[in-house]
Amino acid sequence: MMEAPQATSTRPYLIRALYEWCTDNGYTPYIAVSVNERVQVPREYVKDGEIVLNISFDATTSLKLGNDFIEFKARFAGTARDIMVPVAQVAAIYARENGQGMAFPMLNPDAAEASTMPHDHHSAPLEPKAVQLASVDSELHHEESTENPEPPRPTPAGSRPMLKRVK
Repeated sequence: MMEAPQATSTRPYLIRALYEWCTDNGYTPYIAVSVNERVQVPREYVKDGEIVLNISFDATTSLKLGNDFIEFKARFAGTARDIMVPVAQVAAIYARENGQGMAFPMLNPDAAEASTMPHDHHSAPLEPKAVQLASVDSELHHEESTENPEPPRPTPAGSRPMLKRVK
């Protein structure tokens, strides 16, 4: 019996599709990145092992959304920096204006190595989830009034968004 060739990850394709959707609709695409030693970003902007990057056309130069890496140049406090993010470290991509986007399952390093090995037919693949980002304030407000739930509002400038799964 012949086995099907190992398929490539859907993550880079979904990132490119959501980037295109954001730009086509006039939204600002942001990526949330889980930082490790392979991620090349200004470390002074990393908080709790994460960094959120604006990858819009206006904020970047030489943006390349590849299958293995996202690469670009961007200014941080007026200084041009080279950014390189392994696609596997992208935790989410979303539109800043309305929070619509997608979160991706994060693999630990041992699981990442295992994912390159053939899968047995009993293990379920990790699937990305569509998400709506919401600020902590709108989350608390939503929990208080369940009779007429409001959609989450865009995250105010300066606060960190939270991921909320949409099923």
